[in-house]
Amino acid sequence: MPTPSAEAGPPGAAPPGPRALHKVVAASLIGTTVEWYDYFLYGSAAALVFGKVFFPESDPLTGTLLSFLTYAIGFAARPLGALVFGHYGDRVGRKKLLVVSLLMMGGATTLIGCVPGYASIGVAAPVLLTLLRLVQGFALGGEWGGAVLLVSEHGDARRRGFWASWPQSGAPAGNLLAVGVLSLMTTLLSDEAFTAWGWRIPFLLSAVLVGVGMWIRLAVDESPLFKEALARAEARKAEQGAAAEQPPVLAVIRHHWRDILVAMGARMSENISYYVITTFVLAYCVDHLDLDKQTALNAVLIGSAVQFLLIPVFGALSDRIGRKPVYLAGAVGVGAWTWPFFELVDTRSFPALVLAVTVGLVFHSAMYAPQAAFFSELFATRMRYSGASLGAQFSSVAAGAPAPLIATALLASYGDATPVSVYMTLAALLTIVAVLAARETRGRDLARIEEGGRDDARTSRGKKAVRSG
Repeated sequence: MPTPSAEAGPPGAAPPGPRALHKVVAASLIGTTVEWYDYFLYGSAAALVFGKVFFPESDPLTGTLLSFLTYAIGFAARPLGALVFGHYGDRVGRKKLLVVSLLMMGGATTLIGCVPGYASIGVAAPVLLTLLRLVQGFALGGEWGGAVLLVSEHGDARRRGFWASWPQSGAPAGNLLAVGVLSLMTTLLSDEAFTAWGWRIPFLLSAVLVGVGMWIRLAVDESPLFKEALARAEARKAEQGAAAEQPPVLAVIRHHWRDILVAMGARMSENISYYVITTFVLAYCVDHLDLDKQTALNAVLIGSAVQFLLIPVFGALSDRIGRKPVYLAGAVGVGAWTWPFFELVDTRSFPALVLAVTVGLVFHSAMYAPQAAFFSELFATRMRYSGASLGAQFSSVAAGAPAPLIATALLASYGDATPVSVYMTLAALLTIVAVLAARETRGRDLARIEEGGRDDARTSRGKKAVRSG
């Protein structure tokens, strides 16, 4: 008789029904939307207004560079958040840590809306801004892994790519919300009023959004797969004595180091392309092409709306043909599209700008949609939060963090976007190599992944071979 899969819940429990799964998906989507709203709001404001408010003594391009530097610093805290949240998420559960991350992110974002400008408190203003950005990065470092795992571990293997892609939709939804609110502010207010105080309203709005996210997130149950794995660990501890259990972070580095490297490489093009297409393009349009803020914001707004709709489609496609083919198509597409992307933007035509951003985000979606299921399927349950978070967040330091900064510096040095296209193409090649080196994970039973990422669903002879290998 086969061993019951932990994906169906604890032994003797009924499998989570569709209603329970839908509630978990909704809670993860709304929670990640709020978190990404907070995070992307900072990036958009850094491109449009922070240079004038917090670095007013610099010329516009230098002010933007300094703003993007504070933006990039937030990424430095994401690996630390991944370590801390991954450790406790693998020890005490996914749900508790998701509540903490949401409170931290919302609190930091609301406080950013209260920080006085350079004209009021001098150098203390950018210092406070940077400290709050670090808190944002720490919180987001723990949010992503918990949100996608909560959905992945509730659902079944057959449609995991589709269901796990919904928390990923929180990224374009959050960006859509952030850019939409900023766009509304720039429409209703003059440039002077927006720079003086209008930009603060979207940050203060975060307090309301966090309240909604908390109300929904507290209503979901802990992952049944995690609860069963925890029960098995407690039973082993009772049988074998109170030997010290290896911390999940050390265990995942020992047993899954190859999978962490795969995840890091897979993230390079996905992360870099997203922040160039949605964040750097705002500064490029306003400071380099002298377009108005509204034109640039509206283009990103339309592209984000399309991406929100496409992510579940690509997630479902990865359930049919595999994670790797969909991911590779996105990486190849981004590497090729970066060249016509800037040519279209340089026309200063709004339809061309919308086309450039939207097509770029379509290719990005092909990487981002299967990522949640793909990374979840690489790691064993008691170290999955740590593994997925480390792979995702450590790469962000080298990828998303410096992407707008590097792109702006290249633009300042060479005067055109050709070096930025080279930069994005090299990132795409790195991601293609990483994904080609990975195993196909579609359909894996998360309950049967052993340490090292192999499937514990074999004959006894096969299991011996796995353990001896």
